[in-house]
Amino acid sequence: MISRETIDLVFETARVEEVIGEFVTLKKSGSSYKGLSPFVDEKSPSFMVSPVKGIWKDFSTGKGGNAISFLMEHEHYSYPEAIRYLADKYNIVIEETEQTNEQKEAADERESMYLVSKYAQDYFHKTMLNTQKGKAIGLSYFKERGFTSEMIETFQLGYCLDDWTAFTDTALKNGYDLQYLESTGLTIVKEGGKQFDRFKGRVMFPIHSMSGRVLGFGGRILTNDKKAAKYLNSPESDIYHKSRILYGLYQAKKTISKEDNCYLVEGYTDVISMYQKGITNVVASSGTALTPDQIRLVKRLTPNMTVLFDGDAAGLRASVRGIDLILEQGMNVKVVTFPDGDDPDSFSKKKSTEELKEYLENNQQDFISFKVSLLLEEAKDDPIKKAGLIRDIVMSISKIPDSIKQEVYIQECSRLMDISETVLFNELAQMLDKHARDAERKPSSTRPKMTIASSANKSSKSSSGGDMPDDAAFNEMMMAQEVGMNTSKGKTSGQKGTTPKTINTLDLYEREIIKILLLYGNHEVTFVDWVEDHDKRGKVIMVKEEYTNTVAHELYLQLQDDEIEFTNPLFQKIYKEITYQISEKEKLALERLTSHENQEIAQEVTNILMDDEHYILSDWESKEIEVTQKTDVLQKLVQDAILNLRRVLIELKVKELMQEVSVEEKRLEALQDVMSYTQLKTLLFEKLHRVL
Repeated sequence: MISRETIDLVFETARVEEVIGEFVTLKKSGSSYKGLSPFVDEKSPSFMVSPVKGIWKDFSTGKGGNAISFLMEHEHYSYPEAIRYLADKYNIVIEETEQTNEQKEAADERESMYLVSKYAQDYFHKTMLNTQKGKAIGLSYFKERGFTSEMIETFQLGYCLDDWTAFTDTALKNGYDLQYLESTGLTIVKEGGKQFDRFKGRVMFPIHSMSGRVLGFGGRILTNDKKAAKYLNSPESDIYHKSRILYGLYQAKKTISKEDNCYLVEGYTDVISMYQKGITNVVASSGTALTPDQIRLVKRLTPNMTVLFDGDAAGLRASVRGIDLILEQGMNVKVVTFPDGDDPDSFSKKKSTEELKEYLENNQQDFISFKVSLLLEEAKDDPIKKAGLIRDIVMSISKIPDSIKQEVYIQECSRLMDISETVLFNELAQMLDKHARDAERKPSSTRPKMTIASSANKSSKSSSGGDMPDDAAFNEMMMAQEVGMNTSKGKTSGQKGTTPKTINTLDLYEREIIKILLLYGNHEVTFVDWVEDHDKRGKVIMVKEEYTNTVAHELYLQLQDDEIEFTNPLFQKIYKEITYQISEKEKLALERLTSHENQEIAQEVTNILMDDEHYILSDWESKEIEVTQKTDVLQKLVQDAILNLRRVLIELKVKELMQEVSVEEKRLEALQDVMSYTQLKTLLFEKLHRVL
C-alpha cells in the first residue's frame, strides 16, 4: 500500500490547474480558471477550477473535487492509480507501507508481469513497423483490412514473427526473466526446458486494463492451418482474467462516459472498424460469453448499453442470453441487428460515418421488441410456442432489479403480445418468488440483491415458515407491484399529478453555516454583543461590547451555547470534521476535507466551496453589475446565519407544542411555552431587522 506520507505529499505538491490543464483548455478568470466541460458537449464554459481552494467543479454535471478525483472521473483511474500518476508527474518517490514478505513477493511478481507484457506490446508493434517480414506480413494484413496508421497506433497492433523463439530469445537477451515470460503465457516452456513463442506467426491485439496497462494479448493466425485456432488468447494469469476484461475499453472509456452509452460488439476487428468510422464508444467481449464482471466495468461509465448483433440468426439466438445478464445488473439495454451476412466490421466499411450513425440510431430496439421479432417467427400460430416466448420475455423482465422498470416493460410486453397485464404480473410474481426462494438456498455471501417485490415475499415466507408463499405473501407482492405502477404514473389515491417537493428550510440554514465555516472559518472578525450592566443609580442597562474572534470559533461557541446539533447527517459529519480540526490546530485546513477518504464529505465540501465560482461564469463585471464581497459583511453574515437557524428551530418547536395543546392535561403548560417561544421569535426578528 502507498504510505500516508506519500499521499499527503502528492496532495500538497499537485496543482489542480496544472493537472486538469493537460486535459481541458483553461482560461484565466479572476483568481480562477474556466473552460468547457470535459464530460458533456457544450458551447459556453461551465467548468471552473480554483487554484486557491485546490478544487474544480463542473456545473453542467454537478461533478467536482480535487486533482485526484478529476483523474478518477476523467481518466477512470482507481484511487491508487491516480496517486501513482501524480507521483510520477511530480517526481515523487512512492513509499509503500510495511507488507508481509508474501505480499511483497506477490506485488513484485505482478509488477514484473506487467513490465514483461508492456515490453511484449512494444516488441510486437516495432517488429511489424520496422522489420521486412513484419511489414510484408503483419502490416500488409492490417492495411488489407482497411485499418489506417492512426488505428494501428491507437490500438498498438503488432506482429509476432513466424519463428519458434524470436520473441523469447530477444526478451531474455534484454534481461527479462523466463519465469514471467511463462507466467504471462508469452512463452511456452516444455518439460526438459524446451521453450517457444505462444503467438508465433500471428498478428497481435494487445488487451489493456481501464487505466491502460497491458494485461494480455489476442493473436490471429494468418495461414489456413486447420489444426491451429484462428484466434488465440493469453492464458489466465495473475494479471489477465478474460471474464473481467473488455477489449477497447481503455480507448473507449472517455467517449462512453461523454455519450452516456456503450456499444458492445463481438471481436477485435469489429471494435477497430467502428472506432475508425467515428463510433469510439465501442468495446468487445472478445469472443467470450458476456460476464457480470464485464458488464460492471461498463456500468462504472454509463447505465446504457447497446448490443450490436451480426445478421446470422443462429448467432443471434446464442448471443441473446447476454441481454438477461445486462438487465440483471440494472442497466438499460438496446439492440441493433445488421443485415444478414454483415457484422459491425463489414457493415462499417460499406457506410460513411454519417450513414453508420444514422443506421445505429434508427434501428435500435428495446430488448422486448427484439426478442419478439426474433422468436415470434418461430412461434407463428402455435399457442404453446407463443406462451413459451412470453415466459421467456417475462423471465428477462424478472431479472431487472428496479420494480418501476419491470412495470413499464410488462406494459410494453402486454401491448406487443396482446395479452393482459394481470396475467403477465401474475407470471412475474411467480418468477420473483422463485428467485427469492433460490436466493434463500444460497449462502448469504452469494445472494443477489432482491427487488421490492421479492423482498416482500421473503419476509412473508420467513413468518409462515414454508417454502411456498401464502396468500398474504402473494397479495403483498402484488401490492408492491401496484405501488410501482402508481408511483411511475405520478399518482396516489385521491390525488392527481405529483406532489410538489417541499423545501427543507432547516437544511438550507444548516448548509449556510457549513458554507460560512468553510469559506471564512479562519477569518478574524470584530463581533458585537449586548450585555447587561448597571448605571450609577443601579438601573439595568444594555452595554455594547466588541470583541475579536475567528468565524469558526464564534460559530462553534454560539452553537454550543444553544446546544444546537445539525439534523442533516452529512452536515453533521462535516461539522464534526471542522470542529475536530479547530480543536487540534486552531485553523481550518480545507484540503483535508476536499481530499477526505469519505467521498460523500469530499464531494459536498467541494460543491459548497465552488458555489461562489458559479458567479464568475456569469461575468457580472462585464455587465457593470457590482457584487458585494461577503468578507465586507462577515459579522452580519455570521450573526444572521445563527439567528435564522434559531428562528427555524423555534418555529419547529412551536409546531410541536401546538400538537400538545389539543391534549387537555397538557394544554395550559403548552400554551405558556408557545407564548415564551413566540416572544423569543419576535426578538430574533428584531435582531434580523424584520417585521413579524
